[in-house]
Amino acid sequence: MLKLIGIAPHPAIIIPAIGRSELQKVKNTVEGMRSLAIRFRDVEPEMLIIITPHGQVLREGPAVSIQAKLHGDFSQFGFPDIKLSFETDKQLVELLKEETAREPLKPVFLEDLFSHFSGRHELDHGAMVPLYFLQEAGLDIPGLHMTFGYNPYRDLYRFGAALRRAVERRGLPAAVLASGDLSHRLIPGAPAGFSPRGAEFDRKLIEYIRDKKVDKLLSFDPGLVDEAGECGLRSFIIALGMIAETDYKPEIISYEGPFGVGYLVAALYPLQGEHFTLKEEEKKERTTGNPNLYAPALARSVLQHYLDKGTMPELPQPLLPEYEERAGAFVSLKKEGRLRGCIGTIEPAHRNLAEEIAVNAVSAAIRDPRFSPVRKEELTELSISVDILSPQERIRNKADLDPKKYGVVVRSGSRTGLLLPDLEGVDTVEEQLDIARRKAGILPGEPVEIYRFKVTRYSEK
Repeated sequence: MLKLIGIAPHPAIIIPAIGRSELQKVKNTVEGMRSLAIRFRDVEPEMLIIITPHGQVLREGPAVSIQAKLHGDFSQFGFPDIKLSFETDKQLVELLKEETAREPLKPVFLEDLFSHFSGRHELDHGAMVPLYFLQEAGLDIPGLHMTFGYNPYRDLYRFGAALRRAVERRGLPAAVLASGDLSHRLIPGAPAGFSPRGAEFDRKLIEYIRDKKVDKLLSFDPGLVDEAGECGLRSFIIALGMIAETDYKPEIISYEGPFGVGYLVAALYPLQGEHFTLKEEEKKERTTGNPNLYAPALARSVLQHYLDKGTMPELPQPLLPEYEERAGAFVSLKKEGRLRGCIGTIEPAHRNLAEEIAVNAVSAAIRDPRFSPVRKEELTELSISVDILSPQERIRNKADLDPKKYGVVVRSGSRTGLLLPDLEGVDTVEEQLDIARRKAGILPGEPVEIYRFKVTRYSEK
């Protein structure tokens, strides 16, 4: 169970033996880090995930160290006698491999995180500085050390969700430490120069985290991010992905920028979700084991709760056996016979099918870019259908396709286009493939891999 996410800066100067006479200038950050360390200790985690910007940063994906034990010291700051170590949880590594095996963004598992850089220690200062304060507070536990990748924000966010699934499967109370500094350009003479937009970036980032505006954070103006010269945004995004589609309680502990670099200390407490109760007719569907109405009824109940309270509910237990399995699913919303929203997953991205439906129902209502978000008062006017996808099967002959019977996936490199089966106006294989290509931005004539799948569709009406 995920207990706490901490956001922490990593200037070596906040370590008392290193900062010395300069320590007074970062007093708020030092006190903030000690307060954060106490919060970590109080939730009694048995596993720690550290996300840092200063390990080996790759374009392929986040870099995860799999060495049994990592070591580091502060030699680069002139203090080789300050040493730290961190033990890797091997079971969590294996679970993360399983959870990301079919994800579009996969981590790179490295035996030696800094094998390409002679003379570097295994633990970077982005991890060691906050780890110093945790161990000072008496918290010395194993876990996972990783560096974010230079990947799109939303891919890193989704990776965070996969990391959360691995953590939940591990079954130990866990905490996350997302290391990163904010703008490096706050004042003239700052390490990366000065930009008047540096303070703007810091202000907005703190606002987005404090006010839980995750969509805005994921859509940060690239120009503003570049101007800020930050190093922590991607760490924070992975951490926030670990609480995707759930609510959290934010606490901004401290913020200051005395040397021209923004230092934010914050704690995010994941909420355990509120329960909801199925209506009597929905209970009947559950007890009879008939999924014909259960899937759309589940989607509707989740949507009602989310539109009422703004949080994801916990799913009703026990689940029907088939909903404890994993599968991709699409949720479609229609109003007066016209599409009002449709979002889905080609392959399973969540712990079970019920959770897949719940998350995609909310996404269909508020995240389909083709439509404005569904309003609470609209829900009674919507009809809901759920499509559950079979595993994909690669085909090499168009004769094996049938647009009424099979959905289709086309892939070319990282581009993927999907079309569900039995859609009005799609009567031939050529039409089906052409639409799927266009959705993926794949030009006619470009070579593609083609997959087919079947769909089981459950509708209210």
